[in-house]
Amino acid sequence: MAKKDKDKKKSGKKARDSASPADIAFEAAQVARQFRTLTSRSLSKLGLYGGQEGVMLALEDEDGLTAGAIAARLGVKPPTITRTITRMEAQGFLTRKGGEDGRLTTVWLTPAGRDAIGTIHEASAEVHEAAFRDLDEKQMRRLLELLSLVDGNLAKALGSETSSNESED
Repeated sequence: MAKKDKDKKKSGKKARDSASPADIAFEAAQVARQFRTLTSRSLSKLGLYGGQEGVMLALEDEDGLTAGAIAARLGVKPPTITRTITRMEAQGFLTRKGGEDGRLTTVWLTPAGRDAIGTIHEASAEVHEAAFRDLDEKQMRRLLELLSLVDGNLAKALGSETSSNESED
């Protein structure tokens, strides 16, 4: 048996002679799901849920952001971030402060939130090590290049979809 066939058999993956867009889409979804699951498992020891680490890391870079600014940085809708912030505030990781004019509310890390940042970085490094351990630097660059290209294609399709939907209103 050839080495490549043995490697495929060990990993539980069947050998493929070709890769269809459907195969690639399925595999990308599988990878994303497993990435989220392992990240959530790693963060659960802090009492955090998957996705919350992004809020905390955004505030690590610049504390005192508005919910809208956090949503924009993370590429999610403001109502999603508002719910996340409310939950994280109840957990003791974040606090909200009203602006001087009372109209602008900003979000800040609490001391407990700031203390959790190091553990978030450690959990993230563990997940990255598990996910990318068999890839060399050249493969990593190529993977990033390909994923960026696919992401750009999807963003264009979503942009044209949004434009056509807005013009129908």
